[in-house]
Amino acid sequence: MAQVSAELAFTGERFVPGAKGEIWVEHWHRYHFARRWAAGKRVLDVACGEGYGSALLAGSAARVTGVDISEHAVAHARASYGELGNAVFECASCTRLPLPDASIDLAVSFETLEHIEEQERFLDELARVLTPGGILLLSCPNKLEYSDKRGFANEFHVKELYREELAKLVDERFGHVDWYGQRPTFFSLIAPEKAQPPQAQLVEVSEAQPDAASSSLSAPLYFVLAASRERASLEAVPPALSVLSDRDDWVHRDYEKVMGMLERSARHAHDLQRLVEQREAELAGLAAELEKLRAAITLQDAALTAQQALVHATATAHAAQVQALDAEIDRRRGWRWWLRLPLVRLGLLE
Repeated sequence: MAQVSAELAFTGERFVPGAKGEIWVEHWHRYHFARRWAAGKRVLDVACGEGYGSALLAGSAARVTGVDISEHAVAHARASYGELGNAVFECASCTRLPLPDASIDLAVSFETLEHIEEQERFLDELARVLTPGGILLLSCPNKLEYSDKRGFANEFHVKELYREELAKLVDERFGHVDWYGQRPTFFSLIAPEKAQPPQAQLVEVSEAQPDAASSSLSAPLYFVLAASRERASLEAVPPALSVLSDRDDWVHRDYEKVMGMLERSARHAHDLQRLVEQREAELAGLAAELEKLRAAITLQDAALTAQQALVHATATAHAAQVQALDAEIDRRRGWRWWLRLPLVRLGLLE
């Protein structure tokens, strides 16, 4: 089977083989599910994309026609699966299928409806190309679970549907419908070792009420419908529980890897929190020391200011004394002072 290549890159919406994540489980499971109806039939795969699903159906179908609106995707499908003698790929709109009336036994359209506005015209085209007893296998997101409850908006979706809206579209064109639900999750699979078909049992419980079981999938993420204008066509392939089990257990291993990363991140966050707390304690100690230093500096500044004032006062007093001495010296240098000195000594002058 072809792998992801530079020729047809994964856009995040159109699935291509090799893309990782639960998207591959969802898409591959639908086509394996469709193989139950495909044996010996003329099959139409609408919005075939890369062509992997058409190629899978060609393994048991008489002939498969894959149709896609993307010329690039069709060219890639022809190059990748051109060696198949019973599969052809055509570029066309899903509302103008390049096929005659009543020329198809099984029409497959997975995750197409929500991408277009002309949903009624698309269903009309599918009804046109199917034989009166032909089967339509259709899937689309359950808007309630896919978008509403998850608060999710898929940028590639034009018009998602609730169950009653989808039922109205299909019931108006096909009188008989068997409903299935698809939800990717983890399963504990118990199956017989030998190859005979097992009796199916579905038990759905919740962790909160493990003793309250139901035998149906209560909240499917995707609707999967088998529809026909003849009830006998649906009864020819009886309903069955279909489980896609990943041999490599990729989803669970990825879950374990992510959980391990989360645990390591939690431990790292705990270590960082402890380090932050230690650093905060050290900073608090440093802040206390800083306050002590600031108080000591304040005291030293006050003492220095007092010393400076004392020095200034002393200097001022000394300067006054020096000025008085200088004045006395200047006075004694004059001749009048020397003439008066004998009289002063005799007490005749002060």
